[in-house]
Amino acid sequence: MASSETKTAEINPAIAHWNGPLGLPEFAAIADHDFDAAFAAALPAHLAEIEAIAQNSEAPTFENTIVALECAGELLDRAASIFWNLSGANTNDTIQALERKLAPEMSRHSSAISMNSALFDRIDTLYQNREDLGLDGEAARVLELTWKSFVRSGAKLNGDDQTRFAAINERLATLGTAFSQNVLADESEYALVLESDVDLAGLPDFLVSSMAAAAEERGHPGKHAVTLSRSIIEPFLTFSERRDLREEAFKAWTARGEGSGERDNRPLVAEMVKLRAEKATLLGYASFAHFKLDNTMAKTPENVRALLETMWEKARNRAAEEAVDLSELIAAEGHNHAVAPWDWRFYSEKVRAARFDFNEAEIKPYVQLEKMIAAAFATAEKLFGITIRQHEGVEAYHPDVRVFEVLNADGDRIAVFLGDYFARSSKRSGAWMSSFQDQHRLAGETGDQAQIPFVINVMNFAKAAAGQPVLITMDDARTLFHEFGHALHGMLSNVTYPSISGTSVSRDFVELPSQLFEHWLTVPSILQEYAVHYETGEPIPDALLEKLRAAGKFNKGFTNVEFTSSALVDMAFHALSPEEAADIDPEAFQAGVLADIGMPSEIVMRHATLHFSHVFSGDGYSAGYYSYMWSGVLDSDAFRAFEETGDAFDPATAEKLYRHIYSSGGSMDPEDAYIAYRGKLPTPDALMEKEGLA
Repeated sequence: MASSETKTAEINPAIAHWNGPLGLPEFAAIADHDFDAAFAAALPAHLAEIEAIAQNSEAPTFENTIVALECAGELLDRAASIFWNLSGANTNDTIQALERKLAPEMSRHSSAISMNSALFDRIDTLYQNREDLGLDGEAARVLELTWKSFVRSGAKLNGDDQTRFAAINERLATLGTAFSQNVLADESEYALVLESDVDLAGLPDFLVSSMAAAAEERGHPGKHAVTLSRSIIEPFLTFSERRDLREEAFKAWTARGEGSGERDNRPLVAEMVKLRAEKATLLGYASFAHFKLDNTMAKTPENVRALLETMWEKARNRAAEEAVDLSELIAAEGHNHAVAPWDWRFYSEKVRAARFDFNEAEIKPYVQLEKMIAAAFATAEKLFGITIRQHEGVEAYHPDVRVFEVLNADGDRIAVFLGDYFARSSKRSGAWMSSFQDQHRLAGETGDQAQIPFVINVMNFAKAAAGQPVLITMDDARTLFHEFGHALHGMLSNVTYPSISGTSVSRDFVELPSQLFEHWLTVPSILQEYAVHYETGEPIPDALLEKLRAAGKFNKGFTNVEFTSSALVDMAFHALSPEEAADIDPEAFQAGVLADIGMPSEIVMRHATLHFSHVFSGDGYSAGYYSYMWSGVLDSDAFRAFEETGDAFDPATAEKLYRHIYSSGGSMDPEDAYIAYRGKLPTPDALMEKEGLA
């Protein structure tokens, strides 16, 4: 077998050494098949570094153990960051095949580290004597989190249990990858091609344009296609007068993950739920939900359910009132059908238009993608004193990707930002923030140099026809602000250690910077400057803004039922014991939970189980989908701090926000960080008021 040094010599140097513009990788110099060799070299090289730390003959110190761990694995970090970003945003058969191969390998690799007894003995020695080490607050936090991470990864289990624990993790990694690829296949392969103008009845020009571009991309020039990208499917369901086509598209959208054979996510979910329950039991927890919530702000499933059930009761009651309005409109139009899920958006838009003299098509000409990007940048610049500057001609991994540098008030580059905004068949659906490298101050040969973050936002907006501006909905604009809030959390990070950089915080705190940033979208000065008509350049009229504000709390029963039902189903799956999870039928279980909570027949979960990628494409949001609502409690209260000053950009409040929330990463306990910013923890009242459910 070749040595790790030989393997390292064989890898593409463009993966190991990033010499592109602004320090980015030279993406054009990296081929898909290069990653196999890179991981073959990087994994054993990292294990060799780990073994050297574990077998160090010197007594453990924070520097020779914890700092050494923080610095280990640079080659693996670089290969993995490029590869996993491509697997989500620009995948193909080669990448997907390697993804299936790597998922269990990476799991075995992680288990080999977390279950290295000599290494854990050193960490445990430091942790048990932490009061005598003279560590500052940030270092003490890193030691605590490292120790807890090893314990939660099975370091204290006995030999047989460790073996089983590692096997479970490896299998879960394989299942999560298969789940994700199945959903992507369903999304990328589906297109409802519309043949005639009759099929376009009711559709506004912006949507017709986007559907024409989607059809041409899929080989149907001159026609129009409904795809499963939210930027097309949701407005189609909102405006199409063809109820038969709405039903057809809706059923395809909600059936993702229900394919036959290997494309069927039912057995994958069943096995994942069972294995997660067993994994938690091995660690001494009552359920996987108890395990996942143990190191969050919520702490227990009971606390989560209390919040969700409070919201559910209010949301369901409001949705029932909304359904009556829709039924009355359907009857008034001379129809005799009940409100079906594929009717809700269509008729609620009509009710909104009648009640507030306002509809989405009226505001959309003022919501241009380019202007909304500029609005997000300008908001960040005004709040945090940064400058964001685009670099033309910088080649990224796809021609659509734009590259920006972020400068501080002194003109120093503090981050690089990549924006990948448009839907394509090689990209999974949704919107997210990720990074190619994280901020820390342990870089360089001497371990005391700053590494700036390279952060990316990935979206799925529909392209317009050639020469036309891309118009998006207000919901799309909120998504853009949301993800840029995550990006700022990564780019403004100012910590020493990689493991607590940027968004490395508890799951129910990570959504605070993103959801809070959404509030600035509707600040009047931002809308007046950036919400301008794509043809005339005129700012959005005050009268239309007033309609937008008045309609802001409309349909909140529907949106909160969609979300809360998904969060309750997620918690129910992960509150099961191994015995309860054995031989579970995911669809029947989901149906049972929805029946128990009284799910309205007119509404479906925002994310049905078989395509619930947050929860089953890996375990990032498993037993954690509630966190958007938990962070909603925080962000509603957090923005009040600005409102109380009378200035949405109050400098003193913005400085506290930067120092305690956006730049602190995981260096503080999230409760302490929030109290440092706001002076107190919030109650759900602010969220209920924001949602119009108080």
